[in-house]
Amino acid sequence: NMKLGGLGPDYETIKEKVKKLKLQKEYSRQIKEYNMKNITVVQRLPAKPQVSSVSRQKALEYAKKIPRPKTFIAGQSDQEEKELLPQAPAGTSLPRIPSLESLWSRHEKEKEAVAAFEALHIL
Repeated sequence: NMKLGGLGPDYETIKEKVKKLKLQKEYSRQIKEYNMKNITVVQRLPAKPQVSSVSRQKALEYAKKIPRPKTFIAGQSDQEEKELLPQAPAGTSLPRIPSLESLWSRHEKEKEAVAAFEALHIL
């Protein structure tokens, strides 16, 4: 008696698979029940140490004394921003500062040196 393959469903293999799945589910249910019964109470983390109200009051007082930075409102107009920043009137030269004059003379000397190098085609 040999059984050759056919076009219909193979009920025997389906029954085996169903039986295997039922056994797996039963096993998982038993493990779950066992774990639920034997779960030990997890030790809770130690409670946070209570901060004394004295130190909190000191911190609040300190926070009140700190100068707050000035914040700009998003709706400020350009005129208000210009009022905040000092600007020199148009057409006037900047005031002469000794360090500014020394920097300007250094700039002029270096500009002449670069021009000399360019004349010699070094750069």
